[in-house]
Amino acid sequence: MITTIVLFALAAIGVTVIRHPKFGKLPSGERKRRNSSSPNYRNGSFQNLSHTPMMTGCANYFTAAKAFLLKRSKRSTPASVIPSVKTDLRSIDLQDEILVWFGHSSYFLQAGGKRFLVDPVLSGHASPFSFITPGHPGTDRYRPEDIPDIDYLLLTHDHWDHLDYAALTELRPRIGTVITGLGNGEHLEHWGLDKEKIIEKDWHESVALDPSAAVTLVPARHFSGRLFKRNQVLWTSFVLKTNERKIFIGGDSG
Repeated sequence: MITTIVLFALAAIGVTVIRHPKFGKLPSGERKRRNSSSPNYRNGSFQNLSHTPMMTGCANYFTAAKAFLLKRSKRSTPASVIPSVKTDLRSIDLQDEILVWFGHSSYFLQAGGKRFLVDPVLSGHASPFSFITPGHPGTDRYRPEDIPDIDYLLLTHDHWDHLDYAALTELRPRIGTVITGLGNGEHLEHWGLDKEKIIEKDWHESVALDPSAAVTLVPARHFSGRLFKRNQVLWTSFVLKTNERKIFIGGDSG
């Protein structure tokens, strides 16, 4: 009897936890119908252009989880604080062409007189919980309050180390337009971002920023998903083109 009560309590806690907004929301309605009409959506999910197994060799999910939990390499944690310099982003002249790297796939970019923010993970961890996958010392210098008003937010996909619920909800008033792959807008609307500010595109589709600049979504080799169901939203890379330069923004593409 006690075991049953404990199991029921744990199940109830688990359901409550995964109902938190940070876990996002799967595409539905018109957004789901648009996804299913994409040439990159087959057999109920988005697909890579070439065969991409989730596991290689003799590995499986059990052996991968076991290795992650029990066989952590000593080299997985830096021996010292990672060197970094914190820049006052608000003081940079808008005409300066600059890139500030926050770590992994997160960075601030100024090009063509516009400010871009890419995959901002600024809450100190890349997971649902702060005690899992925390940032290494030196990689967590920036917080949402350090970010100035952004013209364009570019989101490559919905993994926790690219799409940060806490950061985006705080940045929401300072975001002009979001450009991302098909389906990701469901997460963003669920988190209170204005639907009119969200542009979702398929691979090889472009968004004109003005007569002299454009962003094109290009194929990436990866996958997506924040909880149990994978590949319901599109992962992407970007090419940003201005009068002065072309910039490839790879996300997690292989």
